[in-house]
Amino acid sequence: MRVMAQIAMVMNLDKCIGCHTCSVTCKQTWTNRAGTEYVWFNNVETRPGQGYPRGYEDQDRWKGGWRLRNGRLVPRSGGRVRRLSRLFANPELPLLDDYYQPWTYDYENLINAPLGDDVPTAAPRSLIDGSPTAVTWGPNWDDDLGGGPEHLAGDPVLRRVSQEVRLEYERSFMFYLPRICEHCLNPSCVAVCPSGAMYKRLEDGIVLVDQDRCRGWRMCVSGCPYKKVYFNHDSGKAEKCTLCYPRIEAGAPTVCSETCVGRLRYLGVMLYDADRVGEAAATPREEDLYPAQLDCFLSPDDPEVVAAAEAAGIPHDWILAARRSPVNALITRYRVALPLHPEYRTMPMVWYVPPLSPVVDALAGTGNDGEDADNLFGAIDALRIPLEYLAGLFTAGDTAPVEAALRRLAAMRSHMRALNLGEEPDPTVAEDVGMRPGEIEEMYRLLALAKYDERYVIPTAYAAGAGRADAAAGCSLDGPGGPGMTEDMFAGMRAGADTAAFHASPIPDGGDERSGRFNLFGWDGRGRPDGLFPPRRGEAG
Repeated sequence: MRVMAQIAMVMNLDKCIGCHTCSVTCKQTWTNRAGTEYVWFNNVETRPGQGYPRGYEDQDRWKGGWRLRNGRLVPRSGGRVRRLSRLFANPELPLLDDYYQPWTYDYENLINAPLGDDVPTAAPRSLIDGSPTAVTWGPNWDDDLGGGPEHLAGDPVLRRVSQEVRLEYERSFMFYLPRICEHCLNPSCVAVCPSGAMYKRLEDGIVLVDQDRCRGWRMCVSGCPYKKVYFNHDSGKAEKCTLCYPRIEAGAPTVCSETCVGRLRYLGVMLYDADRVGEAAATPREEDLYPAQLDCFLSPDDPEVVAAAEAAGIPHDWILAARRSPVNALITRYRVALPLHPEYRTMPMVWYVPPLSPVVDALAGTGNDGEDADNLFGAIDALRIPLEYLAGLFTAGDTAPVEAALRRLAAMRSHMRALNLGEEPDPTVAEDVGMRPGEIEEMYRLLALAKYDERYVIPTAYAAGAGRADAAAGCSLDGPGGPGMTEDMFAGMRAGADTAAFHASPIPDGGDERSGRFNLFGWDGRGRPDGLFPPRRGEAG
């Protein structure tokens, strides 16, 4: 048993309202530079829909993730010889049109147009070359089925389910699916990178790109089945979601989690057995990949696991955090969170609580009580339309785990409604889903009422085997020139600096007009550090 720790995320899809606040704040933090105009580390898709980039789930076309060949895992994009032969001409790369042609509006014309008989307009212009452009696609084009049936027909998951689903989807269900990099246990992007620039950090499992090593071959772009690695055409480097690792190292949640309006994201520590990952990913039947990944996770309450974790150099506070982890509870204890496309065999670590809303809405539309346990249980069994589609997203087509998760969520709704109405809850509701009434109430608190410190249980950084986050365990994004960072911002950093020096250091004095200002990038939100606000009149700078 080789115990390792992973920072993981769970999103409760019933609480996502599709406001895109997470996408915008992530964009402003990480990808507001030249070369990243089309890049969205976080995007929110409407389902059913083609997603971003469009049709990214069609691995017959894009060749992302892993496949089994003679019982062995090999990248779907091929072996080394095939990948090397395509270094300079890779037909499996998405084009900019598959993402979208980024644009802005000609506000200058709107504001400064001379007086005349015509009303000036702000026509769309390309962010790539500034020329007039036609808006034909975008990262959220499928919002609320706005793309129409002709676009929705391209949804790769929808194509795999029954004709009844395709005919009934508009009346049956629609929900939002926020997506970031999955920070997988078995990342195919790392495996296919020719220069070794992609790597998975030992201490927390975050997958990063070493900008010094990256040579812009873009094999990682085609190798990632979720298409969450992007090419910066200005710097010639690959970039991806970093899980806001400077904030994670300081014990703070990611920007997308911090700003989420629906409070639907959870962050915490998962312990897993690294020796089981390869075997689990090579499980022959795709429908067995979800339970196989569950078997990789270890209980932080098991004394043997704790001893092995401490022997591996995992600090005790990380083990304690794993015990309090909301992610661990939703994935392994309550079994209501599911992985996104386990059939890609990457062992993803961003999981989702499937939405019960489509079932409730469809039931209420028939005039029945959408919160009654008997009605809900029957509807989940009978309403195959969302169940098949959700299974295509989260369990490689196996409807049983999705149905079990939905039944637990339905039992929670029925049990809590009885309590809120002052009625005596029916104990058989909990028994029917294999839970106790107390467990249902704990799950309800976590999903509906959990406060900040309960949703985000993130220990501060450590370097595997060293006890602190030094330069050897970091990433070249920590230095000058990294995405979203300026040279002045990191002028005071040095090799081996601890995390406290990183997230609470003012910018040093110098000739720049920003001298003495506080480095907001990694601030943990506590206290009033020097340089956070300009000095009052009469005070020293």
